[in-house]
Amino acid sequence: MARLPHIPRKWKSPRAMMGLTLVELGGIIAALALFGIASPNLYRTKLWQIGADNGFNSNPKQILYAYANYRPIPKTPFVWSQALTDFNVAVSVLSMFIMIVKVILFALHVWYPLIAVITNLVTVGLWIASLYGQAGPDKSDPKHPSSSPWYITKSCSYAKPSNHDGYCLQAKASFAVTVIMLAVFLANLGLAIWSLIPTAGMRAADKVDVDDMQMKGGGGSGNASDEEMNVEMKTVNPNAVPYTPRTLAFNTLDRQLPLRSQKMDSSNKGKGARFA
Repeated sequence: MARLPHIPRKWKSPRAMMGLTLVELGGIIAALALFGIASPNLYRTKLWQIGADNGFNSNPKQILYAYANYRPIPKTPFVWSQALTDFNVAVSVLSMFIMIVKVILFALHVWYPLIAVITNLVTVGLWIASLYGQAGPDKSDPKHPSSSPWYITKSCSYAKPSNHDGYCLQAKASFAVTVIMLAVFLANLGLAIWSLIPTAGMRAADKVDVDDMQMKGGGGSGNASDEEMNVEMKTVNPNAVPYTPRTLAFNTLDRQLPLRSQKMDSSNKGKGARFA
C-alpha cells in the first residue's frame, strides 16, 4: 500500500506569521472604517458627477435621461455601482472573521500551513475582485470612456470647487488600503506555501520510514505468511503435540489446557511403563 507524503504542520517562521497578522489587523480595521463610512452612498455618486463635469467619465444622470427619452437604460459601471460598495464591506467583515479564527487556531496549535493556503487563496481572490472593481473601467458613455476612476489617476484638486476633496482623499485611501490588504494576504499565502515545502530532514525521515515499512513487509506476502505460521505453531517440546491459539481457546472452553493434557499423557505413559 502506497504511503501518503508527509504534510508539514509547523510553520517555518512563526514570528513572520505573527508579524503579518499584526499588519493584517491594522489593515482590516482601516478597511472596515473606510468602507463602512462610504456605505451606502456617501460620496460615490458625487465623485462620479465630478468626473462627468470634467469630461473624465460617464454621467450619473444618464439613467434619468434614458427614462425621460424612453431609451434603453444603460448599465451602471461596476466601479460606480452599489454592488461594489456592498462587496467591499462584505470582504472587510469576512477578512476580520477569518483573522479572529486564525488567531484562535494558532493559539491552539492547529492553524496548519495547509489550512492557511486554502484560506488565503480565497481571501486573495476576494481582494483582487475588490481592487479590480475600484480601479475598473467606465465604458458606458462612448464619448467619455474611462479606463480608471479619475480620483485614482488625478489630483483631488478637481473636487475642491464642490468642497468634495475630502471624499476624494477617502476614496484614494480606500484604494490604498485595498492594495495593502492584497499584499498582506499574498505574503501570508507565500509563507504558508513555503512552510509546506519539506526540508531535507523531513525528506530523509520519510525515506527512513518507507525503508522500515518495506523491511517489515519482508518483500512479499508469501514470506510474511510463512513467518506467521511458524510463530503461531509453537510447541512446548519436540515430542509434544503442536497447538495454535485457536486450539488453546477451544481447550480452555473445555477446561482442558494443552500443557496440562500433555503432562497427564506423559504421566500415564510412565505409569503404564512401570506396570508393564
